[in-house]
Amino acid sequence: MGSEFLLIGVGILVTIAILDIMVGVSNDAVNFLNSSFGSRVASRTTIMIIASLGIMVGVTFSSGMMEVARKGIFHPQFFTMPELMTIFLAVMITDIILLDLFNTYGLPTSTTVSVVFELLGAAVAMSILKIVQAGDSLMTIVQYINSAKAITIIMGILLSVAVAFVCGAVVQFFTRLLFTFDYRQRIKRYGALWGGVAMSSITYFILVKGAKGASFMSSQTVVWIKSNTLLLLLAIFVLSAIFLQILQMLKFNILKPVVLIGTFALAMAFAANDLVNFIGVPLAGLQAFRTAMASADPLTVTMGALGEKVSSQTGFLLLAGVVMILTLWLSKKSRTVTKTELSLSQQDEGTERFESIFISRAIVRLGLGVLETVRNIVPKSLRSAISHRLDPSAAAVLPEEGKRPSFDLLRASVNLMVASAVVSYATAHKLPLSTTYVTFMVAMGSSFADRAWGRESAVYRITGVLTVVGGWFMTAIIAFTFAGLFATIIFYAKGFGVILLVLLAAFLILSAHRKHRLMAEEAKKEKVFNLKSVENPRETIETTFEHMSFLLKEIRISLDNTLDALFRQNFERLGVERKRLGRFQQWSNIISANIFKAMRLLDQKGLSVSHKYPQTVRRLQKLTDGHRDIVLRAYTHVINHHAGLLPVQIEELEQVRQLLDEILLEVEGTFGRKQPANLEEIEAKGARLRALATELNTRQVVRIKDSTSKTRLSILFYAIVGNAMMLSKQNLELLDIFEQSFGIFEERLDSDG
Repeated sequence: MGSEFLLIGVGILVTIAILDIMVGVSNDAVNFLNSSFGSRVASRTTIMIIASLGIMVGVTFSSGMMEVARKGIFHPQFFTMPELMTIFLAVMITDIILLDLFNTYGLPTSTTVSVVFELLGAAVAMSILKIVQAGDSLMTIVQYINSAKAITIIMGILLSVAVAFVCGAVVQFFTRLLFTFDYRQRIKRYGALWGGVAMSSITYFILVKGAKGASFMSSQTVVWIKSNTLLLLLAIFVLSAIFLQILQMLKFNILKPVVLIGTFALAMAFAANDLVNFIGVPLAGLQAFRTAMASADPLTVTMGALGEKVSSQTGFLLLAGVVMILTLWLSKKSRTVTKTELSLSQQDEGTERFESIFISRAIVRLGLGVLETVRNIVPKSLRSAISHRLDPSAAAVLPEEGKRPSFDLLRASVNLMVASAVVSYATAHKLPLSTTYVTFMVAMGSSFADRAWGRESAVYRITGVLTVVGGWFMTAIIAFTFAGLFATIIFYAKGFGVILLVLLAAFLILSAHRKHRLMAEEAKKEKVFNLKSVENPRETIETTFEHMSFLLKEIRISLDNTLDALFRQNFERLGVERKRLGRFQQWSNIISANIFKAMRLLDQKGLSVSHKYPQTVRRLQKLTDGHRDIVLRAYTHVINHHAGLLPVQIEELEQVRQLLDEILLEVEGTFGRKQPANLEEIEAKGARLRALATELNTRQVVRIKDSTSKTRLSILFYAIVGNAMMLSKQNLELLDIFEQSFGIFEERLDSDG
């Protein structure tokens, strides 16, 4: 590598650093936004402004000292400038690919762990290459790598995951016992004292974790804080309790400032401490370049000078802060990551993102067994008292939104308080951990204690947690492996290798962007199924029929795509439709849940609809069953390379499809318009379809007898025709339910009026 290439390499590092800040913030934003967004403590704009202020303060509080290679992952005195540039380029390219991948699928991970293991992987690869070239023993790698650091980090991950979950669960359990879900009256009695404890934890967190590197905090101040921790906490507690009591006397919800200040604290700590994950390596590369250029032989001089801390300029820090804030406001992927954590901790039943797996089912069985044992030990009166105080149904509905948030302000404040306490304690005792891991596991522990993981959702929530935690360890493995591979490619291919890897990163990021856009479009469809109101009976009934209209439309389009693909033997298109089957079942389940909500609402209002209205659930299930059967049979037939349908069979099935399309379209439009349909015309089309099916079945018998149609073709043909008739029948049944339920409901509303 010539000096010109080294300069270009530094330029690439700086450019990638900006991208790395963007992908890093998109993932880490969940750490400080989750509690505020989940509890809806304020408007989205207000929350984002507070988080932005926290980021900017955190950036300016930074000491400006970016440690080379994250606290001595490798020893720079054994590497030359070109070798260090190879390591740094491999690290940054790997980092943006890895973090963007996690962002695309909405999985929170640790930017600290990713950069540490990337540095470790690239340094190990470079060390092995140097050792092989020198003809030394591989045992000498211990001279290059600080292996004890990696082991310490891994143990820190395991410890922080377990401790954070247990702490979150225990504190939330006793907090909920004290205040219950209907905490509005009890918060007036003990709220100021409890808020003082929370504010003490959060404020101490700001001092120890967020502002420890601020220029105004001298070494003497830091020592004083450590020596007078209890006194400091007591003073903060007293002042906070007095302040919160005054706010409470002024009829102000004292949990809101606790949550908002906690959000500010975590955002500040993130910017002050995690900024090194994004720009530490590029700044170290820049410093290494300057050191090398100042020597007589820049290509061979070793980088022992980098063993000391590398000072960063304030301008770089402010620029990084601006990029972080812009990303926070504009990144769609950060919302995806936040949505994942909120879905795993939401109090009410809802759409579950993850499916159950055997491990989660085994954990639930084990948990139920332990719970049953506890039930036999604990007196019934005590169990009854605890159950009464931990009853989620007592939670208040937000009057301004008409529905509950993912969780209440009490749990949000516990999340922030416990996360702050755990991170502060570990920082004060120099224990390695990840803020991401702590905040996530505290949120999971508090949701577990709050009974958010009920019998109906536990397996799905546990699967989600296992997926995220498994992703953390995959982060380390992938980071180590690919950084080492990329370092090897750059070592041998030089500039061409760098260009190749940059192009690869660009391709993967663009592909991930397209994937995320498709996933976002699918997620938008789910929003269609949100009830517009849970207070207005008329709107609730109307909305459920709008949902059915949308589902029928999607089924109709899917059936058309499936039959087209079957006729053309297009297994790729059939594969796409097969993958979407779970989505249709999920939509059907959401509509069914909304129907039950509507029935409960109507009962509360003293209203009712036709007894046929609940039968919608059965009809929807049969619809999705028929649709799924057609798709799976078509996919199985084509993917196994069985003989295609005969031309005459395709022609006959086209007739079936046309009639079925017309029926689906009519019913779909009726539900969408919420107006009476021409029942006679639709029933006539249903009769024509039945008559056509009878005729086609007779023709198929002839083909079976003369062996024109083989067994598999005959089974497929009969299945499609039979399912088409069943789908037609269910649509007519739904139409009848609509006419009776909605019509009777209209009459009752009019009579009440």
